[in-house]
Amino acid sequence: MSALPPPEVVRAAEKTRADLQKQVRELAPPPFALLELAMGSMITQALYVAAKLSVAEALADGPLPIEELAGKVGAHAEALGRTLRLLAANGVFERQADGRWALTPMADALRADHPVTMRDLAVLMGHPAHWDEWNGFVDSVVTGEPSLPKRRGASAFEYFMQDQEYGAAFIGGMGNMSVTETEPVVAAYDFSQFGTVVDFCGGNGGLLAGILKSAPTTKGILSDPRVGFNGAGEYLAAQGVADRTEITDGDMFAPVVEGGDAYVLKHIVHDWPQEQALQILRNIRAACKPGAKLLLVEMVVPEEGNEPHSGKLVDLWLLLLVGGKERNPAQYAELVAEAGFKLERVVETAAAVSIVEAVAV
Repeated sequence: MSALPPPEVVRAAEKTRADLQKQVRELAPPPFALLELAMGSMITQALYVAAKLSVAEALADGPLPIEELAGKVGAHAEALGRTLRLLAANGVFERQADGRWALTPMADALRADHPVTMRDLAVLMGHPAHWDEWNGFVDSVVTGEPSLPKRRGASAFEYFMQDQEYGAAFIGGMGNMSVTETEPVVAAYDFSQFGTVVDFCGGNGGLLAGILKSAPTTKGILSDPRVGFNGAGEYLAAQGVADRTEITDGDMFAPVVEGGDAYVLKHIVHDWPQEQALQILRNIRAACKPGAKLLLVEMVVPEEGNEPHSGKLVDLWLLLLVGGKERNPAQYAELVAEAGFKLERVVETAAAVSIVEAVAV
């Protein structure tokens, strides 16, 4: 049984969240609404502390008094209680009538062993290196260029290799997000129409495994430079799809493996400025035959409207880190056309991502 709610439930929850945010903005006096928005970073840091101290794990067996809880996680009892008080006001943890602290559904998702854990994402969002990155955001907005390479003397990807502790935190946080996207993507699109699906730079094969399990007669090719050390073979075997999967160590800007009826790129194109994104897509086009499908799994930003959308936030993070961006449908149509594809449609999913479907011409 899936650990994720049905797509219609996720969509309803997203709409409810957006409606509540809109109500707060409209009903609260503007200065107070702005104050709440500006102070949101403190909640991020409180989540970071709870995740780092494994507070959710300490409460997994039941509610505890603050003194006992603090002893289990190695914290100052009063300070921890004040931290949990803030989180409880936002639905994460709760103080019961008898004074003991307990998990809520959101707090439960901070457990590392939760089937859809957000623990690593909370650690990433509060990580000192992540916060330091945003100190250069003004420069990025003024210049339109990523500020991180200037501040650290290395690209984001090079820095993740230099600071391996932060690199691991980044990969872990992105992994948490990825888990929430795989099932909605598979539910929203019929992959059984393809004989062979190539997952380009697909990590350890999380999305490809989901695709192959949804399409029992489809074969897969996992192409990623890290397959020799990221556990892809073991993961695909554990998912029961290794016998239908070929693994290759394809590089981001090198010639692409041929033979795919569909090429899936999940959160790849958005990492790069226009010219590098085009280079990647042109390499894909050179590898595939006319009529093959290009499927870009990205946070497609609406062309109009002021409603909340996760892509609007991630877009600025990409500007800051790597000079990439989230695109709207018209921008994707232009991008894929320059690379030799024609945009056919944008398929929304229950997650924040959509599937940009294009065909090789």
